[in-house]
Amino acid sequence: MSIRVTLPDGSIKEMEKGQTPLDLAMSIGSRLAKAALAAKIDGQLADLSTPLATDASVAIITSSSPEAVEVLRHSTAHLMAQAVKNLFAPVKVAIGPSTDDGFYYDFDMAHRLTPEDLPIIEKEMERIVKENTPLSRSVLSREEALKIFGEMGEGYKVELVEALPADAVISAYRQGDFLDLCRGPHVDATGKLGHFKLLSVAGAYWRGDEKNAMLQRIYGTAFPTKEELEKRLFALEEAKKRDHRKLGRELDLFSIEEEAGPGFVIWHPKGALLRTMIEDWERKEHLKRGYSIVMGPQILRKELWEKSGHYDNYRENMYFTEVDGQEYGVKPMNCLSHMIIYKSRIRSYRDLPLRYFELGTVHRHEKSGVLHGLTRVRGFTQDDAHILCTPEQLEEEITSILKFVKDAMAIFGFEYDVQLSTRPEKSIGDTATWDRATDALRHALAVNAIKYETCEGDGAFYGPKIDIKLKDSLDRQWQCATIQADFILPERFDLTYVAPDGERRRPVMLHRVILGSIERFIGILIEHYAGAFPTWLAPVQAVVMPITDKHADFAKEVTALLRENGVRAELDGRNEKLGYKIREARMERIPYSLVIGDQEVEARAVSPRLRTGEEEKLVPLDIFVQRVVKEGKPPAA
Repeated sequence: MSIRVTLPDGSIKEMEKGQTPLDLAMSIGSRLAKAALAAKIDGQLADLSTPLATDASVAIITSSSPEAVEVLRHSTAHLMAQAVKNLFAPVKVAIGPSTDDGFYYDFDMAHRLTPEDLPIIEKEMERIVKENTPLSRSVLSREEALKIFGEMGEGYKVELVEALPADAVISAYRQGDFLDLCRGPHVDATGKLGHFKLLSVAGAYWRGDEKNAMLQRIYGTAFPTKEELEKRLFALEEAKKRDHRKLGRELDLFSIEEEAGPGFVIWHPKGALLRTMIEDWERKEHLKRGYSIVMGPQILRKELWEKSGHYDNYRENMYFTEVDGQEYGVKPMNCLSHMIIYKSRIRSYRDLPLRYFELGTVHRHEKSGVLHGLTRVRGFTQDDAHILCTPEQLEEEITSILKFVKDAMAIFGFEYDVQLSTRPEKSIGDTATWDRATDALRHALAVNAIKYETCEGDGAFYGPKIDIKLKDSLDRQWQCATIQADFILPERFDLTYVAPDGERRRPVMLHRVILGSIERFIGILIEHYAGAFPTWLAPVQAVVMPITDKHADFAKEVTALLRENGVRAELDGRNEKLGYKIREARMERIPYSLVIGDQEVEARAVSPRLRTGEEEKLVPLDIFVQRVVKEGKPPAA
């Protein structure tokens, strides 16, 4: 019996029922068959050995296909697991998925992995690649899977099988003597792998639950070509140099101390100044856009969090305390206080929209395993705002926020992508209300001709949202700005306004941040600029260095004049060699080092040395001051 296979170019091939995508590739040409990694059958990734039972659209996945990376990384994770079992038996394997950046695999074993083990594992992986071991898929009944993995002593696989739905298709892949529970797809032989690198080892709780066993995780990455791998490894090395935790110490910006508590940031003078400049810029920009600055308390009664739905849907992320026998929740978000402000008086449609802005510090109970420098902390400040408006004003307000995001990202030099996140499984409110909110966000994006990706189920528990993923200088994505449309909390808190006909109507609330967490954003900025902030953001903009004591008076005069004009200048009069002081200033990424010697004193000028290494001779003092004052002004959005 024959079937019809539609190829990506629209052409049709007749094939025998039961033939595979590999047979299809071979019928087209031996070069394609050799290059084939997997297939796409009716839009779904599949193994090359998958029997074709009915008419279908089929594409052969090769190294040039967008889907190739996912298949290669997943297969390389299996390759790594086989190598680890060969080297360090006995080993129990847990899960080993591909990720956006590479892959990882979790192991339970007696041997304590160190970075020195990674080259040894890579060598064993290379040996298996040379063997060109075939990968074969088998479908198992639940009973077979439990028996096979139980006899192998693979308890984590048994637990995974037991958790599968009754109607789930259970498949396993074998390569040599290595067998793994997996839905696939994979390459058909290990010889098609090879451009990989193991990156690091870490601890990881089974299923991400700190009550479960601590496993050992190996991270790696893989690419279709050597050139892509080398490009990625270069970017990783650059990321290490830019790591905000390392630069934060070197530039004396902040610290996170175990004795103070993990996940809580202590800002040092230069870091606090940097943060203050960003916050001052934000206050001005919000006032310019018609926002009112408000402030709410750090703790609120538990009953309010129950009313909002946070207690039922977000409690595990919150901290609680007791005052006078009454339970209070430490705020993880700022919205409740803003709604209380709205309810403090009767509102008319003429008052709307109301835009409440708060640089509000919040606390969230993040698990210790996910804490990471400034980018994942337990206490942080959001540039949080809540806009209460009529349904008719909603689209205009969303558009205004999108414009604010665009302006802000341009100032800091970020490009970004946009995502629309829809209703999650754990949520409050009815379907019609969610559809109404989602449609409002979708329509605003369409009207403003903004391209976006839909992320099903990633919305907040009270409403859908637009997420802004900014891209830094290493082309990494970071979640920052968010716009959430909320018809539900105004209902729960009985927020109303008097409509033109005198009737009470329900406002809509938009939750939004522009930069997001200030801590997280500063961490991103440090890495984006590699610590070399633009002059307007640099905590120290110029350092003045007299060559000898006889030049000290003019150096003090220069420093004073700079400070009088608002320039953040320091005087370095230490008894150190000039070269040492210049190198130190460059290491601290200070934009200008001003050397003061005989010529400078005589000409009443400065000789600026830039942190890039460039040097200028005898710039008149007043001209230099004007220049730095201009560079040091915060840009307007």
